[in-house]
Amino acid sequence: MTASLPLRHFLLALAVVAVWGSNFVVIKLALGHLPPLLFAALRFSFAVIPAALLLKPPKASWRNLALYGVLIGVGQFGVLYIAMQGHISPGLASLVLQSQVFFTIGLSMWLTGEKVRGYQWLALLLATGGIGVIVMHTDGSTTLLGLLLVLVAGLGWAGGNTVARRAGRVDMLAYMVWSSVFALPPLFALSFLFEGWEAILSGVQAADRGTWLAVAWQGWGNTLFGFAAWSWLLARHPTATIAPLALLIPVFGMGSSALWLGEPLPAWKLIAASLVLSGLTLNLFWPMWRSRPR
Repeated sequence: MTASLPLRHFLLALAVVAVWGSNFVVIKLALGHLPPLLFAALRFSFAVIPAALLLKPPKASWRNLALYGVLIGVGQFGVLYIAMQGHISPGLASLVLQSQVFFTIGLSMWLTGEKVRGYQWLALLLATGGIGVIVMHTDGSTTLLGLLLVLVAGLGWAGGNTVARRAGRVDMLAYMVWSSVFALPPLFALSFLFEGWEAILSGVQAADRGTWLAVAWQGWGNTLFGFAAWSWLLARHPTATIAPLALLIPVFGMGSSALWLGEPLPAWKLIAASLVLSGLTLNLFWPMWRSRPR
């Protein structure tokens, strides 16, 4: 705990990363009834309604909002939900999705021409080693296809990060809500095209109270509460104080999956998690250490 982060703010940040981490278990439970693309479409529907009636559009172009909505709605969550429908366990999905950090760096450098620094190569090597450990242990609960799909979802998230940066300083809660409007048409269209009307209808009919609570939690808890609280914290504290707490997301993801779904945590998973988290930690803390007062 740092002096600059009061206890109540720390607890709020901890609540956000706990929500984002345990969210993978909620996704798995909802996918027991709903087709993945329909589930994603419903998730963003709940994020839009009724929040769009209460929040004004942010000061960003409609093109920017549309691109972000498609990248996050289809590229990240649509692909992630497909992967989690029997192709990868929730705990590993929460870990592998953090590849978005390195994809974001890569996209930024590709667009700006900035060179990759030594510590970033080392961080990427560590994280890649962790992914390699997972590849060597793919089995019935985690397949190579699932791993690749989550990496694609990480790339979609990174693309969304790049687009959001170009929007400048905007109200991120309003930005999330109004960009979600543009995620709905492609998600519903893809669900109808690839999952079919019968699967959509049977999924909605089979959905119980728990399923709809999971959908609502995706839209309201994970999206609205999570982004609103995180943006509120970032507006009041330095990024270097808040951002490191995001490293706990895969910790909560793997822990909640083991606790609620009985996902095993053999030694190879812990080794993979250690390598990926070491890479993320190095990438985050090395610049802070280099720039510290001497």
